[in-house]
Amino acid sequence: MRCLVTGVAGFIGSHLAGRLLAEGHDVYGIDAFIDFYPREFKERNLESVCAFQGFRFIEANLLDIDLLPLVENVAWVFHLAAQAGVRTSWGGDFSRYVHSNVLSTQRLLEAARQSNTIQRFVYASSSSVYGRQQKMPLDETLTPCPLSPYGVTKLAGEHLCHVYHQNFGIPTVSLRYFSVYGPRQRPDMAFHRFCHAMLAGCPLTIYGDVSQTRDYTHVADIIEATLRAAKREAATGEVINIASGTTVTLQEVIDLLQEISGQSVPFRIVTKPFGDVEHTYADIHKAERLLGYRPTVALRDGLEEEFLALRTIPLAPVASPATS
Repeated sequence: MRCLVTGVAGFIGSHLAGRLLAEGHDVYGIDAFIDFYPREFKERNLESVCAFQGFRFIEANLLDIDLLPLVENVAWVFHLAAQAGVRTSWGGDFSRYVHSNVLSTQRLLEAARQSNTIQRFVYASSSSVYGRQQKMPLDETLTPCPLSPYGVTKLAGEHLCHVYHQNFGIPTVSLRYFSVYGPRQRPDMAFHRFCHAMLAGCPLTIYGDVSQTRDYTHVADIIEATLRAAKREAATGEVINIASGTTVTLQEVIDLLQEISGQSVPFRIVTKPFGDVEHTYADIHKAERLLGYRPTVALRDGLEEEFLALRTIPLAPVASPATS
């Protein structure tokens, strides 16, 4: 099977490409190396996938390149490319989010519309589309109400997938990922920052307070669900939560990491920025029913894996906090 993975040099994209190649698929990967974090991280992500003969890499921006040749003879499209970051999506930077998350999605859907080989178009959405909800756990019947410009653009991408599915029959599925972590996690994300701080002996910076909760999902579970979404006909046209289906406090995460690292580091609390929500917790019954998905990686095991992976990477200055 020939597959296209956008954002292939990123955290999730590189893991997905590696899994597809290991299963014997051919992968076209595209990435623009946008400067949200250092290029060296993405180049390191690609090292393992570049070893496969079935991998072809294109460095280009989805807004600039002719996309039709990329989707010709492609069966599965995995659209993971995006401008990430809840806290950096305000002000003048919002135009980057519109271009990277909305316009690029529309261009890719237009190319898919002209192809007669695409069997599934998987769009990577985000739990950020929910915003602050009264009902927990969050299920797909809730009306999305994003609390950040980033969430607005990810929801717009979902709507674009819906209208192209309804009008042109493109077999789209939108997956709402919840707080993904694991090896290769972006340097601005919470677990990477926490592990890095403990390795470097630096204090942690916490936005808000340690009682906030998240539904953290290991990247291996994300990849399994994403592949199932490509393979299962029942997923076509749907929006589906992909998460662990559990929730923990930030204090519990810090306690686990201190056990794993053998380090006890101080932390400082700073004001929670605009766009952050206090709690996330996903209802994953729809993913179980349509995809046969069940998360398998326990939080402690996943944290230990990420911590050990970061020990092998030369320490750079601790990244500024951006998103959990």
